[in-house]
Amino acid sequence: MIWLCVAGVLIVAFLIFHKLFVQRRACTSTATLHGKTVIVTGSNTGIGKATALALALRGARVIVACRSKQRGEDAAKDIRRESGNDEVVFMQLDLASMKAIRSFVETFLKTESRLDVLINNAGLATAGRTEDGLGMVFGVNHIGPFLLTNLLLDRLKECAPSRVVNVSSIGHSMGTIDFNCINTHKRLALGTSNRDIFKIYCHSKLCNVLFTHELAKRLKGMGVTCYSLHPGSVRSELGRDLNGTFMNILKCISKVLIQTDEMSGAQTTLHCTLQEGIEPLSGRYFSDCKLQDVKAEAKDDEIARKLWDVSERLCGMA
Repeated sequence: MIWLCVAGVLIVAFLIFHKLFVQRRACTSTATLHGKTVIVTGSNTGIGKATALALALRGARVIVACRSKQRGEDAAKDIRRESGNDEVVFMQLDLASMKAIRSFVETFLKTESRLDVLINNAGLATAGRTEDGLGMVFGVNHIGPFLLTNLLLDRLKECAPSRVVNVSSIGHSMGTIDFNCINTHKRLALGTSNRDIFKIYCHSKLCNVLFTHELAKRLKGMGVTCYSLHPGSVRSELGRDLNGTFMNILKCISKVLIQTDEMSGAQTTLHCTLQEGIEPLSGRYFSDCKLQDVKAEAKDDEIARKLWDVSERLCGMA
């Protein structure tokens, strides 16, 4: 009898986990994007590549923006072949370098006449520092997209109605913002263990949600709307540089419980990119193709403004 009870509890727990983290609704929008241009960062693999493919299938001109030239060109070639859309091009973008980000924007603005959607999809979880001395996770997951978005805002306004879509994570709910650490160390937290990096990753995903919250306020009435989201639990290359007991346990769990279909993981990104009528929800957070509430810290106006100000200073924009 005891074993039956234990088995019942485990089955219920699995079903709840599957419902919350694995099972995904599909984007139902029928919108097409002919004549529209979309940038998808980190679109050489995983959910980013699936997102780029889905948008190419809808007729968009898609900019595959990622660090690796070879992998980016290969991804663009794959997407062109699978979609039958020749308007898929690779542009090199290294979010760990502010110089590289500015160079990307300069090239983009010279060669592309439109920008209708910017999808900040790229993210990583690894130790180290960026070229500019920031913690790697902080720099690539938050400061890089912050700078990129701000440098492209004028073009987004010119092409309004347009959108900014920031791929966050449910992990943001476990994050917090330590401004003393940011100001002193240019990092979201100290420590280099896998457990520390996982925590820092969660902090960076909270930054994504707060950035979206503040960006929406600053763009109100300008025709540019923005959304943050949890894409779905898909095994990806996110933690490819992490090893050890902690990460090995997470990887073993993911093999059993987490879906591998990147297109399923891209559905909420597609919803925020395409869904008609969500403009009044600018600045909000989505999961499983629907609006979700967030914890108090993730929608705190003062924290969001302070993060914006610190980010501007670190980018040299202040």
